[in-house]
Amino acid sequence: MGLTLWRDISPVGQPLRRPTSRSPHVLVVGGGVTGLISSWVLLDRGYRVTIVSSSWASDEQRLTSQIAGALWEFPPAVCGQHTDKISLAHSKHWSMTSYHIWDGIASIPGLSEASGVRMMPSDFFFPEPVESDKAQLSKMREIMASGVRGFYRGADIIDERGVDTSYGAVDAYELLAPVIDTDKAMGWLMELVESKGADFVTETIHDDLVDIEDSLLARFGADVIVNATGLQGQVLAGDESVYPIRGGLIRVINDGSDFPKVDAALTITADAAGSSNEIIFLVPRNDNILLIGGITEPHEWHLDLTLDTPIIRRMRQRCEKFLPGLENARLDSDYPLAQGLRPFRGQNVRVERELRRTGSRIVHSYGHGGAGWSLSFGCAQDVVMLVDEALAGVAARPMSETVFERKASGFQRPQGIRY
Repeated sequence: MGLTLWRDISPVGQPLRRPTSRSPHVLVVGGGVTGLISSWVLLDRGYRVTIVSSSWASDEQRLTSQIAGALWEFPPAVCGQHTDKISLAHSKHWSMTSYHIWDGIASIPGLSEASGVRMMPSDFFFPEPVESDKAQLSKMREIMASGVRGFYRGADIIDERGVDTSYGAVDAYELLAPVIDTDKAMGWLMELVESKGADFVTETIHDDLVDIEDSLLARFGADVIVNATGLQGQVLAGDESVYPIRGGLIRVINDGSDFPKVDAALTITADAAGSSNEIIFLVPRNDNILLIGGITEPHEWHLDLTLDTPIIRRMRQRCEKFLPGLENARLDSDYPLAQGLRPFRGQNVRVERELRRTGSRIVHSYGHGGAGWSLSFGCAQDVVMLVDEALAGVAARPMSETVFERKASGFQRPQGIRY
């Protein structure tokens, strides 16, 4: 059964199960969305938690989790690159667990405002009827059966949203999806886990965790380590398949004064557009900001994009052609261009025990690419399960051995959620 808001976790400032001095202590390495939400679930299960990170969310030096577009998507996400069948099967379940929890948070006005989470129409456009693309048809049918709210399919969405018909969109569907103001949400998550009892330690770990596991556990008085470090998984998990996919988003004022206010997310996925790295991604971040994107540049490590970089100029021109009126948009003068490195790996998302050392008490959760927010609670649920297993002395298993169990279980709509 999926992780459920209020039953398994609560968005209030005390743990559902209060720990004692004898409660196991988990050391979470990584202060992004994956580390914070894993910590939240652990805390509400009664664990003591310490979070170690080299940096924390702020307006001065934004983390990758803050730069993310943070539009919930059913896998594979619009940026493509999520192709590993084992990871994809797990991710579909992780995404739906997360969907229902974000939906529950957004359904309470005060909580929605505090966390920066809203439910919003999310529209996907296609250059040919969905039936002509077997992969897109299969994905649409899975979405229809998954339990998302507000699904609707019809080409009339194209006219309703003001999309330029000359761009080539001929089919579309819509669903209600969580859209997250990441600056606000990261601050809210940090305050929440701290109020539930987490300790924060600012420190950079430079070594493979397997090599320092015993000394790290001893130094922090911890029983288990959770690795939620994104790109640093290349070093901390000894995973040479980890690599970045650089992304960029232009931020413009979306108050209705320069162009009709955009009140739905509008996307054309990389696979539907037949493009490997240039997509349409328009997301209203909050009442006054619209994100214009996007790009996917594998193995680009440098954050040196500017508004005049050719791929960013093409990105803006592409979106202006898609949605007439955007050519009149004013840049957000305080923060006009967001750029970051999505943490990918060869076999995509890894939520798994350490397999290189028998008896290790390291649990990994990294390689989420551009889907960290979309998969967050589902991955955290599995992290807690793996922590439980590690403490119980259960032998570690690779993700490939559990994927068939996950496929057989199907999509489960959590109980206790109001629709």
